Amino acid sequence: MRRWNGWGDDSITYAINADALSFLQARIGQGTPPKDAELVQVCKQVPDSRLPAHSLIDTDAMGRVKHSLGQSLPDWLKMRFGKISHFPDGVAYPESTADVRDLLDYARQHGITLIPYGGGTSVVGHLAVTESVQPILSVDMSRMSQLLNLDKEAQLATFGAGVFGPDLEAQLRAHGYTLGHFPQSFEYSTLGGWVVTRSSGQQSLRYGRIEQLLAGARVETPAGRLDIKTFPASAAGPDLREILLGSEGRMGILTEVTVRITPLPACEEFHAVFFPDWDVAQTAVRAISQTRPGLSMLRLSNATETLTSLTLAGHKKLIGLLESYLRLRACDEGKCVMLIGASGEKSQVRHAIKLALKITSQYKGVHVGKAMGDKWKQGRFRNVYLRNSAWQQGYAIDTVETACDWPRVKTMMLSMEQAGRDAMAIENELVHTYTHLSHLYGQGASVYSTFVYRLTGDYEHDYARWRRLKSAVSAAIVANGGTISHQHGVGSDHAPYLEAEKGSLGVSSMRHLFKHFDPQGIMNPGKLLPAEDVVQ
Repeated sequence: MRRWNGWGDDSITYAINADALSFLQARIGQGTPPKDAELVQVCKQVPDSRLPAHSLIDTDAMGRVKHSLGQSLPDWLKMRFGKISHFPDGVAYPESTADVRDLLDYARQHGITLIPYGGGTSVVGHLAVTESVQPILSVDMSRMSQLLNLDKEAQLATFGAGVFGPDLEAQLRAHGYTLGHFPQSFEYSTLGGWVVTRSSGQQSLRYGRIEQLLAGARVETPAGRLDIKTFPASAAGPDLREILLGSEGRMGILTEVTVRITPLPACEEFHAVFFPDWDVAQTAVRAISQTRPGLSMLRLSNATETLTSLTLAGHKKLIGLLESYLRLRACDEGKCVMLIGASGEKSQVRHAIKLALKITSQYKGVHVGKAMGDKWKQGRFRNVYLRNSAWQQGYAIDTVETACDWPRVKTMMLSMEQAGRDAMAIENELVHTYTHLSHLYGQGASVYSTFVYRLTGDYEHDYARWRRLKSAVSAAIVANGGTISHQHGVGSDHAPYLEAEKGSLGVSSMRHLFKHFDPQGIMNPGKLLPAEDVVQ
């Protein structure tokens, strides 16, 4: 069963091994596990629904609790401490586009605010219910998950927008195809969610980000239906797909999505290469990115993330042998690991890996084979479960990500990590922080930093601690010329920083665009844009 107050299935655990726990305690101190609230007690806090009756809407308290929040750290704090202050008045489960249209008409008629709900995996506050004089309805799209059409000649597939990642891939795999979009939230996030947050998958070098995969869509808006037709390319004015991408539920409800698919790869390989320090590793990964050898994935961890990953891996004796070998090859304390992946026909994969490894050898790279790459692939959707086990030990884990051009990458990484340390130092607390480049481009890279720190066991204190860290790191991103979000969207957590990126005229144009599709302002208010349309 899905956890109501944490990540993933409650039958799956990813325990922190004893060495890793000792490592963490030595770096930031002993954690104090908080006492979690019980779901039954939280359900008793749910007020009566304000919604007029409707056949598609469930007003059960448990369903309303489970649709109140996403997976951001503030969401976790509210769930774990039982401090959820606002709930949707009901949850609707449409099964067709006609059902969605009916719900939109019902909402307009009764002055109801709608929050589209996909997989509930947002980490930036897309789903948080805020105080409102209007009733709030969560629209859960999970029943709209079928493969509606498959065009093998054009290599296009149309799905209900609520399809989860594994179900999407299973339906395509049965016909010999893949979408190839694998964000870390893959198991619980949905196709519609990927589109409206401009998601990026782990193998985007081969398959593309969601904007490259999106071919067409159907959106039910309060003002009417918007059909975005499929073309291989078009010069007929602005691309309407770009209006939909990253719209975060402000236009309407995405009901159908047509995506560009690819035949299943005959072969996949993931290799690991170590470098003696960050500077040479960054130079090497930039050279590979700009050469474009045909890889599906590149990922570069800094020295602290490399050390953390090796510690978490367990297998102490094997890791010790690996580190002894690396020391002989001049990769010691500052070593950084790069993962290289390729997918396709066997000859394509061999060629891409060979070319990439040739480049790494020019920059003192030490190739250690496929074992670490295979382990990464096996566990790439499990690592997020560490959030659960860390919490049980009294630690919070949060991430902040951006993207910037190559000349800014190292400064960005150092500034983000230092901002986190400085924010915690105000309370004489330490933070364990590390970074990787998760998506690589010829122009630059995404910079993805993780922050691990101690919980206090007090909701207000822990929320204030998170707010201070998040604000400091976000300010560092803006000051160093990065985007406020490379792959997670804006939601409510990033909205205060949007104008620094888009400019006042850009933000104003977005507000007018959304008003065109949603004249009454009933679609997910307060998300994406600065929250002038939300009652606080």
